[in-house]
Amino acid sequence: MTDPLLAIVLIIALGVASQWLARRLQVPSILILLGSGFLVGPVAHAVLPDGPFLAPNDLFGDLLLPIVSLSVGLILYEGGLTLRFSEIKKTGGSVYALVTVGMVITWLIAAGAAHVIVGLETKIALLLGAIVVVSGPTVVGPMLRQLRPTGPTGAILKWEGILIDPIGVLLAVLVFEVLLVHEGGGLVSAAILLAVKTTLVGVALGLAGGIVLTELLRRFLIPDDLHNPVSIMLVLAAYGISDAIAHESGLFAATVMGIYLANQKRAEVEHIVEFKENIRALLLGVLFIVLAARLELSSFKEIGWTALAFVAVLILLARPLSVFISTGFSKKLSLNDKLLLSWFMPRGIVAAALSSVFALRLAEQEHPHPQAAQLLPLVFAVIVVSILVYGLTVPVVARRLGLANPNPQGVVFIGARPWTRQLASLLQERGFRVRLLDTNRSNVADARLAGLPATTANVLDEDLIEHLDLGGMGRLLALTPNELANRAAARRFAPIFGRANVFVLSPESRKGVSSESANAIGRTLFAPGISAAEIERRTGFEAKFKATRLSDEFTWQSFRDRYGTDAVPVMIITADNSLRIIAADEKPDPKPGQTIIALVHDESAATEQSRKGPTTIR
Repeated sequence: MTDPLLAIVLIIALGVASQWLARRLQVPSILILLGSGFLVGPVAHAVLPDGPFLAPNDLFGDLLLPIVSLSVGLILYEGGLTLRFSEIKKTGGSVYALVTVGMVITWLIAAGAAHVIVGLETKIALLLGAIVVVSGPTVVGPMLRQLRPTGPTGAILKWEGILIDPIGVLLAVLVFEVLLVHEGGGLVSAAILLAVKTTLVGVALGLAGGIVLTELLRRFLIPDDLHNPVSIMLVLAAYGISDAIAHESGLFAATVMGIYLANQKRAEVEHIVEFKENIRALLLGVLFIVLAARLELSSFKEIGWTALAFVAVLILLARPLSVFISTGFSKKLSLNDKLLLSWFMPRGIVAAALSSVFALRLAEQEHPHPQAAQLLPLVFAVIVVSILVYGLTVPVVARRLGLANPNPQGVVFIGARPWTRQLASLLQERGFRVRLLDTNRSNVADARLAGLPATTANVLDEDLIEHLDLGGMGRLLALTPNELANRAAARRFAPIFGRANVFVLSPESRKGVSSESANAIGRTLFAPGISAAEIERRTGFEAKFKATRLSDEFTWQSFRDRYGTDAVPVMIITADNSLRIIAADEKPDPKPGQTIIALVHDESAATEQSRKGPTTIR
């Protein structure tokens, strides 16, 4: 494709559309991204050698590597912003062991497999082994958000997925510089010096960038609309300066800056985290399209079946051994925890970027290495196969181990007032996990006395989600009388559960304010006009939430005949024990065999309610 403008538009469009399609198909987005890049790059080139196809090397030229490096730095910065030290207070030793001892074990096994199975020269095999020790937040994060494992495994995998990247990059740089560039004596001293320099420079620049941004925010020296641009400016500056002083230390700087900002308490950075998530999605799409388009079909023919055998060794041998040796000392991890950790190590953008960088550098040497061209197809084979294997099997494995539910039906309730407790109890009695959050300690105490898991918490607390065990949870119901708190809760939980699974009560009717505008973040619950105040008024006249199982004899129409048109259906439990929350824009149509949960008036209170006149909802 000769027109640079059209080529860039194509890359961005494919990057975003591929991720959207992946969400619709419920498959890892990286698979669709790699497939799209492969189609518009090497496949299009093979089919239409003189026609339009994407050629990133010609399009970006010498700017390709800097663009890739800076983009990966921003992705790791965003990942660092999600890491809280409070998450690993109990399991930090396992994380540190995995990114040190476990990494070395993975490296040596991968290098041995590359040498024996693929037939790579020892130096290239050691480099390939170093490249594939990394994982990354771009693949681990989405899988964890979908899986939501219980216990400590989720926090361990998240921390490992982010910390392993800069450490793995450092290992790869050491191997490349010492074995393939210098190729001289004093290898041990050169490696130690390079490792110390890269680490110290990266950590120092990352801390400096984080401290500067914190102080600027704390002293209100940055206009609100420039918080995110200044944040990007500082992390790119830290990355660039660090990389100029010590090659490839920029990734350390970006990660450390993100971790520092996430754990400091002097300035609010939640809005920066939200913005970086959007940037990450764009960068991820662009990078995978570009890197996949650089591949050549001929290189895949050279590696053949040996690539699959190499990946099999990584999945079946390297990962389990590294996990069990690294965490063998831990008494806080159960056997099932270790088994799940052993079956979770997808590779992502950092491995793809590293292989691209080193392949280009090896090709640019005065005497190009003949096996350098095999790095790219082997790494991309690892990425694709590992994501396919883990993406398809991890939910099944986690469920068999009792550590996750692939279709979580649990409900988080914001608010623990009496009628909320009544609704949560109905669900808990029928086997659904529930958790109630409220700022009122008395409400929380009453909920606990009723046997409901409840926590005193404020939805505005930026550490809230990190402290909650969301294993098995899939929906949020914001049921407080405070509309602002409901919307804040919806905003906080939407990235976790998805907007379709976040519900808020209808606000009080006010002139000029519609329920749609007031609840733009979450879906309006139950029915228009059913606000917290309306539910309080109804329960004051002895209305209550009641679960009724429908049958061929007692149908939905029978239910309506008994409880009247002012009964408010709120949930439906299907025959296979799935929970459906009824939104205001839906029309409930429960079938025989299903259970309807509704706000109804006791028959003894029907006379009193009829004197006030019915409130017809549907």
